[in-house]
Amino acid sequence: MAIRTAAYDPAVAQPHREFLGALRAEGMLQESGPFTDGTGGAYIVLADSRAAAEARVFTDPLHTSGSCELTVHEWEITG
Repeated sequence: MAIRTAAYDPAVAQPHREFLGALRAEGMLQESGPFTDGTGGAYIVLADSRAAAEARVFTDPLHTSGSCELTVHEWEITG
């Protein structure tokens, strides 16, 4: 999940979309989208471990620019 910080910069949106495009091309991105209240968004990353997911998503320009705080939650898909 990505939650906007007070330092959010709209200019980071395009680099973030490019980051998501790269994840999709690598077969790692399952779903993505913004929250309707404008506070941020979420995306589902397929990875072998939480550590692998964190290593990749923490390179997201939303995170590296300080525009959003990223939180990774492990999710067990059951069906």
